[in-house]
Amino acid sequence: MNVDALDGRLLFAIPKKGRLYEKCIDMLSGADIQFRRHNRLDVCLVMNHPIALVFLPASDIPSFVGNGNVDLGITGHDVILEANMQDKVTEIQRLGFGKCALQVQVPEGGPIKSVQELAGKRVVTSFEVLAGAYFDNIDSEMQLTGDNKTKIQYVGGSVEAACSLGLADGIVDLVESGDTMRAAGLHAIATVLDTEAVLIKSSVPKHAHHTPLIGLITSRIAGVVAANRYVVCQYNISRNQLSAATNITPGRRAPTISPLEEENWVAVSSMIEKKAAATIMDELVKVGAKDIMIFNLDNCRV
Repeated sequence: MNVDALDGRLLFAIPKKGRLYEKCIDMLSGADIQFRRHNRLDVCLVMNHPIALVFLPASDIPSFVGNGNVDLGITGHDVILEANMQDKVTEIQRLGFGKCALQVQVPEGGPIKSVQELAGKRVVTSFEVLAGAYFDNIDSEMQLTGDNKTKIQYVGGSVEAACSLGLADGIVDLVESGDTMRAAGLHAIATVLDTEAVLIKSSVPKHAHHTPLIGLITSRIAGVVAANRYVVCQYNISRNQLSAATNITPGRRAPTISPLEEENWVAVSSMIEKKAAATIMDELVKVGAKDIMIFNLDNCRV
């Protein structure tokens, strides 16, 4: 693509592959960011906004946003910390997908049962910065110095195999379902941090004329996130039980309450968390709610 075609466009970095890619594409669709990415091209123009999408490795995105000319990006919270870019980028919003934990894992049948027992031994990881800082604290607490400190070694992949292949006594790696670790005979003894995908921008705005567009895209993505997280719960309730019912469904701001023709009854509409919908409906039944219905959200603004 001709670089001149990018002039004046907001640059938005998206993970080019991996666990975040498909979710990002769905989110862009929900935000009505229309584009067509051609094979083998890592830059494409958005058709309905002055935006260019740049597809990069997720681990590189914080640096391009913090130090380069990229205005927005989607990456993992863990990647920002590993790249030491937390002072140069701002996390606008957590996106609700790509959730996993950076954990310390050791052989399940082995003698090591705690991070204190692992301290001073060999740890293999793809997260040198985060693992190093974590074990520096453990070493300091245990007064380990010099050659007695924990040895952190970097490998780029197959971290879970390091223990069985004799390279490590323990590992630090991202864990989503845990299936891979269990298959390797490992189990968690500590969590370094919990992470998920985040929308980021530079802490120092680079292009003032893009500020309104950044606000628009941020608002749309926030709406997509909310639509994935919430559903609308609608029900009828007598005014005598209204207080108890609205305590169950307080909504994101407040529930919408409308009078019904039947005396002393009202209709209530409220946004509730999708994952809690079944339990909330059960609680509403207990306080006398009738005609309880759940509606999925395709999109919204919050």
